[in-house]
Amino acid sequence: MALTVAVTGPTGEIGKAFVRALERSRDVGRIVGMARREFDPAAHGWKRTEYQQGDVLDRERVAALVKGMDVVVHLAFVIMGAGDESHELNVQGSRNVFEATVTARAKRLVYASSVAAYGFPQLGGELITEETPALGLDRFPYSAQKGEVEAVLADALTGGSTGAWVFRPCIVAGPEAPLLIDNIPYVRWGNRMPASIRSLFDQAPMLKPVLPDPGVPFQLVHHDDVATALRAGVLGRGEPGAYNLAASGELTMSDLADALGYYSVPMPEIAIDAAAEFVARAPFMPDEATWIEALRRPVLMDTSKARSLLKWRPRHDARETLDAMVAARPGASG
Repeated sequence: MALTVAVTGPTGEIGKAFVRALERSRDVGRIVGMARREFDPAAHGWKRTEYQQGDVLDRERVAALVKGMDVVVHLAFVIMGAGDESHELNVQGSRNVFEATVTARAKRLVYASSVAAYGFPQLGGELITEETPALGLDRFPYSAQKGEVEAVLADALTGGSTGAWVFRPCIVAGPEAPLLIDNIPYVRWGNRMPASIRSLFDQAPMLKPVLPDPGVPFQLVHHDDVATALRAGVLGRGEPGAYNLAASGELTMSDLADALGYYSVPMPEIAIDAAAEFVARAPFMPDEATWIEALRRPVLMDTSKARSLLKWRPRHDARETLDAMVAARPGASG
């Protein structure tokens, strides 16, 4: 019998890619999405998807969404701007979804966590495996909240019969998820420049912006590949538990600068550490500034569990994902 699936946050970058993946599955019959914004599934060509406008902080709306569903997928989460103002939505909203899912006795719960849940541990060059504790990092709000939500999930599952698949992707990118690019100060400024100024940069290469490169490698994963992993969880492949997600290959800020047509300059590790310490101690800094933690040390994950148990095979490597993201930026040529 075809599965019924409830999805919170189907209107985001991962959400759209995920629903497209569900729509292609013969094992899924009915999809019901819920988010705070207005949204029309038919405008995206979705045939089996219904939509309800609602907030995960509304326990009654959440309970109604998950009632009678075989699988519940929780994607709703504030990423950029995660801080004190987003804590209730991210943590209490997630608690509402998890508890309602267990109460409704859904077969499976699928949750999109993040590599940030690990809290940037120092492992001496070793890859992060799913056995690494997901404790978050207190001074990086997004990381701290991801770690806290995983603890909330563990509590909600206690004594219930629902199995949970938890996915921890690295930086999610691709044409619908310009997250990495849009939150680097120089790039964000470039995106907002008038067309005449951007044209000046194009005509005078010496005026190209410069990105600092501390030499710290990072991973990317395409949102479509995250979607296929989430779908595997919906279908119950593998076993309940956590799964790391990352494409093949590693990148640095120099690779990003090259893709953007910018310059890059080496940035000493001590300078990055000093900046991160300043951000952590300065009460007036915006929450977005805490993302500098991602430049301090490598946070590279082992993805063999997802590849082995879920038979997950990402179609895009890191460089292809970066190129697709850059090509989709407003004003990109070609």
